[in-house]
Amino acid sequence: MSETTTNYDKSTIAEMNNGIILANFEKSQVARDGSYQSEADLERQMVENLVAQGYEYIKLSSNKDLYSNLKTQIEKLNKVSFSSEEWSRFLLEYLDAPNDGMIEKTRKIQEDNIYDFTFDDGQVKNIKIIDKKNIHNNFLQVTNQVKGVGKANNRYDVTILVNGLPLVHVELKKRGVDLHEAFNQIHRYSKESFNSEASLYRFVQIFVISNGTYTRYFANTAAQSKNNYEFTCEWADAKNKVICDLEDFTKTFFEKRVILEVLTKYCIFDVSNTLLIMRPYQIAATERILWKIRSSYEAKKAGRPEAGGFIWHTTGSGKTLTSFKAARLATDLDYIDKVFFVVDRKDLDYQTMKEYQRFQPDSVNGSKDTKELKKCIEKDDNRIVVTTIQKLNEFVKRNQTHEIYDKHCVFIFDECHRSQFGDAQRNIRKAFKKYYQFGFTGTPIFSENSLNGETTAGIFGAQLHSYVITDAIRDGKVLKFKVDYNNITAKFKSAEKEEDEQKLKKLENKMLLHPERITEITKYILDVFDTKTHRNEYYDLKHRRMNGFNAMFAVQSVDAAKLYYEEFKRQQKDLPEDKKLRVATIYSFVENEEQRAIGEISEENFDVSAMDSTAKEFLDKVISDYNGYFKTNYSTSGGEFQNYYKDLSLKVKENKIDLLIVVGMFLTGFDAPTLNTLFVDKNLRYHGLIQAYSRTNRILNSVKTFGNIVCFRDLEKATQDAIKTFGDENSLNIILEKSYEDYMHGFTDEESGEIIKGYVDICNEIVDKFPEPTEIVLEADKKEFAKLFGELLKSENILKNFDEFENFEKIISDRQMQDMKSVYVDIRQSTINPGHGGDPGSGENQVDFSDVEFQIDLLKTDEINLDYILSLILEKSKENEDVESIKAEVRRVIRSSLGTRAKEDLIIDFINTTNLSELNNTDDVLESFYSFAKKEKESNIKNLVEEERLKDGSTRFIGKAIDKGYVEYAGDELDRIIPPTSRRRGAREKKKESVLEKIRKIVEVFVGI
Repeated sequence: MSETTTNYDKSTIAEMNNGIILANFEKSQVARDGSYQSEADLERQMVENLVAQGYEYIKLSSNKDLYSNLKTQIEKLNKVSFSSEEWSRFLLEYLDAPNDGMIEKTRKIQEDNIYDFTFDDGQVKNIKIIDKKNIHNNFLQVTNQVKGVGKANNRYDVTILVNGLPLVHVELKKRGVDLHEAFNQIHRYSKESFNSEASLYRFVQIFVISNGTYTRYFANTAAQSKNNYEFTCEWADAKNKVICDLEDFTKTFFEKRVILEVLTKYCIFDVSNTLLIMRPYQIAATERILWKIRSSYEAKKAGRPEAGGFIWHTTGSGKTLTSFKAARLATDLDYIDKVFFVVDRKDLDYQTMKEYQRFQPDSVNGSKDTKELKKCIEKDDNRIVVTTIQKLNEFVKRNQTHEIYDKHCVFIFDECHRSQFGDAQRNIRKAFKKYYQFGFTGTPIFSENSLNGETTAGIFGAQLHSYVITDAIRDGKVLKFKVDYNNITAKFKSAEKEEDEQKLKKLENKMLLHPERITEITKYILDVFDTKTHRNEYYDLKHRRMNGFNAMFAVQSVDAAKLYYEEFKRQQKDLPEDKKLRVATIYSFVENEEQRAIGEISEENFDVSAMDSTAKEFLDKVISDYNGYFKTNYSTSGGEFQNYYKDLSLKVKENKIDLLIVVGMFLTGFDAPTLNTLFVDKNLRYHGLIQAYSRTNRILNSVKTFGNIVCFRDLEKATQDAIKTFGDENSLNIILEKSYEDYMHGFTDEESGEIIKGYVDICNEIVDKFPEPTEIVLEADKKEFAKLFGELLKSENILKNFDEFENFEKIISDRQMQDMKSVYVDIRQSTINPGHGGDPGSGENQVDFSDVEFQIDLLKTDEINLDYILSLILEKSKENEDVESIKAEVRRVIRSSLGTRAKEDLIIDFINTTNLSELNNTDDVLESFYSFAKKEKESNIKNLVEEERLKDGSTRFIGKAIDKGYVEYAGDELDRIIPPTSRRRGAREKKKESVLEKIRKIVEVFVGI
């Protein structure tokens, strides 16, 4: 063991050097050939390096070759010999069971890797496809240029075989090519050939993409959508130094022990059939906890402070997954009797249980009360016990001589909160004799922000690993913050001085709750809400149509929450329902406990009875409003208040609450990726400030570019101090967004030195180069336009968050912008469907569009909806325009919108078959269109069922797909409606794909109708 300190670490980091994550990676000093490297050169070099690392090279050209090699390797692994009949039966029964898709194959690798197979002589043997207990029994091979057959024929670059199964696939591009191109290619292969019937590539668990200079890896499930690039991640050492060059990546990530441990130990296949692969910092933290347990056990140090440590992983970096994996692997240690995951609040108890059960069903014992906790502790199983510190403390008080105290127990504390520094923590440490104690925190308590001298390191021991906010932002795991310091209440500024605080306390409370101040701030929030949260823009999330994001409003006290809630109701009372913000609030009793850290957010519990009567009465009124809106039946009595909390938590995550007013609850430990804005009328510092701000910076999609913070108090210095404490001295430029002027006129990125073009320059360039975008003919020009317009969409999406942008005089007219969008969508469609409306990638002057990243999410934010188009038809008919002019105008509008493009023929048919002069008002046109569309929908479904001879239930299946907005491919519902078709040469799979495509087209046309 060695010890070191980084420039931002506030305590000593204990290091270990025998994990798969290198303690400190040093780039190879071997001189690299500086000559040009083609894609073929990269591939050849990678294969040579893998062979030098102990992989066997095998030349396999086809799926048939893969199966032949697979039989040999499975026989070698299991020391058996299959006859050809037995092998065919093994494939049919287990490895290639009918209807198996990628999900079922992944389950076989991750969970069901052993099969009891009966040989022809009656012997039953356990046949492994991967050995998880003795990973070095697995045999690694490398092959390249395997031909994949499916809807299209593909050639795959480099494939890693484990016991003959292709479990890792590498897609390469030459240096200088955008890495998105390799990702998009894997996405295309997953649709065209990886998942075709009898393809062994359905077993791939990990994809790697590289252009030589940059390399990333990701799980198979991330390849299912082009929008999942953010789920790719880089490999790194224990100090979070990225290992990006392909040669260095190959030496480390593809070292035999490393890749086998990643595949067998650091993957999780969760209950939603998503494969999660841990990031290097998560693996490093897990390894260090396990190393600390093992070394402390061997040195007989259990029960001492040095038998533990803490993990400093920033908020939003996936601590729950890391803690689960560490706890799960600790339960597998022979000498560990019980593993406890200890949380500080009832709601976290509930949330953690749910999260852990999502990772692995039946992995957890939960405890509703102390009696239940006692039963969990006494169960002879290897489940993790999830409990609160309060319940565990109560157990210790009631059971002072329990046998568990003399057993080896691991304690993992989530978020080292205040109460874990108090008497409860001391009582637990005193009772248990052989414990190993670990803390997870995103905001440790250092001497700088400690009130009484106690620090995280002082309680938990050495810092075992760190991954701070600057690391997470650099890696694209969380977003930056855009902080506005609003001077709307400058006339109340005297109340915010920190000097002579005692004398100013009464005045401060009075002035900060002044009715005029409450009114002004409420009005301001209502004025900017749509802009800050993109409320009038749309995007798709898990097949749901969402409008914008939602926000939280942190206020100083229960009195403030009450005043703001009432003021929002008052100012919105005359608005139509669809224009009102859905506002909710929640608060509870706060015990007057000693605070241990500067800026700590006081914990609220669920003891409503301890509140004063006016606060409780108002809370009843708030919950009554909530019940009225959501048709629920919660209250403050009994356990119903906690149920209100849980339901409110869910509604915020589902973006069904627009604005949540909070005092302390939800400001720590709560994740809602749809939340992008925090309004602050509360004094925040250090730990509390970073925790509160971090509610907004979860990654969701390309529309959400940063976390918006709007401060109504002077928090600029507090923000800078907190960032320096939990990042480093150079953190401000990394963590905080650029100014409005920077985005308008351009700036130089401090990290990369890259010059970022400003919005004004982008607008002028595109207007200058493409004044008439509809007249672009050359494919090279189309590609340049697509790249430039993508930059424009990204720049505009960021600027929409700035108040000043509202008054910016447009350089591009609305009409011009509509034409540009239409052309942009046309170009994108032609790259997806070659031969339909032109093929940018074909012909003599072939232009490769694969490195163009189309900003589809950003295009969807400004969607034209169907009602608008129908209103336009009515408006134009009233102006007595001829039908052909109306159709031309309607076509132009439809084509500028992704969401309505598929409906073009339907709408034009409606115009052709309807007497527009009979439509007098909006209700007439809506009723007439929806009646027409309903008949067309029924006719289309009926024709498809008859043409394809689909089975009973197909009409219901298609109708359900239209209602949901997508066709459910997983499961066997689609399979059940396909007519009897031979499986020879993949005929049934082709039939299924053909029917699926036709149903998708019907869904595109009729969704939302």
